[in-house]
Amino acid sequence: MADFLGMMKQAAQLQSKMKAMQEELDHVEVEGISGGGLVSVRMTAKTEVKAVKIDPSLVKPEDVEILEDLLVTALGDARRKAEAAMQEKMQSLTGGLGLPPGMGLG
Repeated sequence: MADFLGMMKQAAQLQSKMKAMQEELDHVEVEGISGGGLVSVRMTAKTEVKAVKIDPSLVKPEDVEILEDLLVTALGDARRKAEAAMQEKMQSLTGGLGLPPGMGLG
């Protein structure tokens, strides 16, 4: 029975650490860049977009399609970096336990 209680205590500690990590991830920001820096996107590690920057040289009616493609690329770059930051945090929290993706992350 003592082993079970110890496991429950460890589970509660892990849950508490995961909650703290989630709160910390709200403050971790990454930047995705495309077009050689002409377009950038800043977002949290939880993939909430905070800002989009567009070089004024791109704002021409004939360049709208290019601008749209660059935004998609920059958002993808930022999302990949956010996912990498989240994975890194999870690795440090779980000590490489190999928990299933998204476990406890909402």
